[in-house]
Amino acid sequence: MKVELSYGKGKLLAELPSETEVIVPTHVPGLEDEYASFVHAVRNPVAARPLKQMLPASGRVAIVIADGTRPSPSHKLVPWILEECGLGRERVVIVNGTGTHRANTAEELRDMLGSQIADNYHVVNHDAFADESLRYVGTTAAGCRVMVNRDYLDAEFKIVTGFIEPHFFAGFSGGPKGVIPGVVGIETVLHLHSAPMISHPKATWGVLAENPVQEMICEAALMTQPHFVVNVTLNREKQITGVYAGDIIEAHRLGCAFAHKTAMQPVTNAYDVVVTTNAGYPLDQNLYQAVKGMSAAASIVREDGAIIVASECSDGVPEHGNFKSMLEAYDSVERMMKNIESSTETVHDQWQVQVLGLILRKARVYLVSSLEPEQVTQAFMIPCESVEQALHMERARQEVRTVACLPEGPYTIPYLG
Repeated sequence: MKVELSYGKGKLLAELPSETEVIVPTHVPGLEDEYASFVHAVRNPVAARPLKQMLPASGRVAIVIADGTRPSPSHKLVPWILEECGLGRERVVIVNGTGTHRANTAEELRDMLGSQIADNYHVVNHDAFADESLRYVGTTAAGCRVMVNRDYLDAEFKIVTGFIEPHFFAGFSGGPKGVIPGVVGIETVLHLHSAPMISHPKATWGVLAENPVQEMICEAALMTQPHFVVNVTLNREKQITGVYAGDIIEAHRLGCAFAHKTAMQPVTNAYDVVVTTNAGYPLDQNLYQAVKGMSAAASIVREDGAIIVASECSDGVPEHGNFKSMLEAYDSVERMMKNIESSTETVHDQWQVQVLGLILRKARVYLVSSLEPEQVTQAFMIPCESVEQALHMERARQEVRTVACLPEGPYTIPYLG
């Protein structure tokens, strides 16, 4: 059979065995009137008063958006919020929640927000590494010092936007995750992403209860006193399927329940080979992000099986951050993992290396991308020019009897159940 895989800004056509099980999210059509649904949500919020009633008569309003590695529809949500609230640009600061990612360029911000907003409103790229732009707000029960973006903290009213999907160790994205790690300092991020936290059995796709990562995210986010959240769920066409507004915890939980029903799919048995993607651009713009698609596949691949990933990686490994240098520092997966698991200190980007190592311990990973072959092998993966070539290479190693395919990558989270 021929299957279209999300790849970059287009599709990659792959020819797979006829018995391949194609696993996709439960299809949910886009809302008939997205704007009307937004208006209804913010005027009838979850566990909160209507947005306009909560808004103070004066003072700065901070609107947190997801950065350019996320498909959150900020170009819709921000103008809608401004219109609903009747806010002039002199009262608004838009904080780009980069977490520890690089700052988005002016052109990227125009793509994310629309030129009318990006060119006429005060937009700040959060910088987790700039101490002068951060302020301490408290310490969590687990001893995590919470350092937060000053532009966000100094606003009289704080609105957090984003989108909800299953997340590979926080359970779900969205909600309080827009604050932490979105607009906090590197010290806070490192504590949240320590090796024991990432290796906890409850720190996985679709799990909120007793998930230490999600619990710390919620505790730390509430210390910053966010006033209102506007989250959405999306379908594979990036259309809005639901709007969840109000209290940052309660509204988020409602959206997570919807995402769990539509994005998480049970399977009966593990597969010899799982073909996956990272859901196309912007999620597949670098190898760091592509680990998410691999993690989704790892949930249902058998021990010593194979994962084939199609991820364009137009932004490289990337060059920024420590992900690339950490991979280059080791000559084997086991040495890399032993170092991470025995260390008492957390290094920036260590968590993504750790998750990748856990995947590589379980299965071989073939990568179809725009990266140079040596970049792929340095990351302990097998470079391929096509999905078909990867399948051929794996068949030379083992008998391949069962194959699954996740055309939308981490937008579909399969699980054994």
